[in-house]
This record gives sequence, structure tokens and C-alpha cells, in this order.
Amino acid sequence: MVVQKEFLDRAHRIVWCTVATVGPDNRPRTRILHPIWELYDELTGWIVTRATPVKVRHLTHSSYVSCSYWEPGHEVAVADCEAEWVTDAATRQRVWELYRDAPAPLGYDFWSVFPDGPSGESPSLLRLTPYRLRLADVETLSGRKVPLAWP
Repeated sequence: MVVQKEFLDRAHRIVWCTVATVGPDNRPRTRILHPIWELYDELTGWIVTRATPVKVRHLTHSSYVSCSYWEPGHEVAVADCEAEWVTDAATRQRVWELYRDAPAPLGYDFWSVFPDGPSGESPSLLRLTPYRLRLADVETLSGRKVPLAWP
């Protein structure tokens, strides 16, 4: 749980991450997104986003994503995850409130972007289930220390 806790702390401090998917042409595509993470028995990530045709096509082709956080001091946190669309209204509402109630800059009120709320047609919800985590910093990137990883 040490690696998961450190990952969550870094991700919530850095906030924005690069999320990579792979499409049917087997070419990667990245976009900047704003996940929020929870750590109870296991680490779970959530992304409120639009289910654009590209995202849907890519996640249909391969449900795996890589979420990469980086900050100028070279603290890095990477989560390789399985991603799935969540349509359950109660879960969408709970995650919407999780974002709303989180302190800035992590917290965000999606009403300004999605005026129909979490049950509207436009916002979609992705659940991220990590299968690998990697943490690095200047010491690990320079080879002076072994990076933290899970599993």
C-alpha cells in the first residue's frame, strides 16, 4: 500500500496527467485529463470526460490506458490501467460529488462544463483500475536510486 499511497499523493498534487490510448491502427494517442483517485482496499481512478468517437473507438480496441503525471521538479507517477465506461447513475453522482468536494486544485465543479449534471448525455465516466504503478524522481531518473513500483 506504500506505493499506492505515494502515487495517490503525487497524482493529487500534480492534478493533470497525460492519458495514452491505442486505436485500431495500433497508434497511440494522448490527451491531458484530470483523474481523481481513491484508495480504500485498492486504488481506483475516475475521469469525468466526454465519450468522444476517438476515445470510444480506442477503448473498444484496447481497454488499457497509461496515465502519466510529471512536474517540473521531475517527480513522476505512472499508472497503467484497465479503463471502463461507467453508466451507473449512483456511481456517476458519487464521483461528481467527489470532484466537487475535493480541495483546489484537484477539486472541480463540472456544472460549468456539463450544465445537465452527471446524468446528462454529455458527461461520461471512466473507471481506472491500475495493474502497474511506477514512481520516479530526480534520483531514480539519474540512476542513483531504484524507482518504486507495484506490483
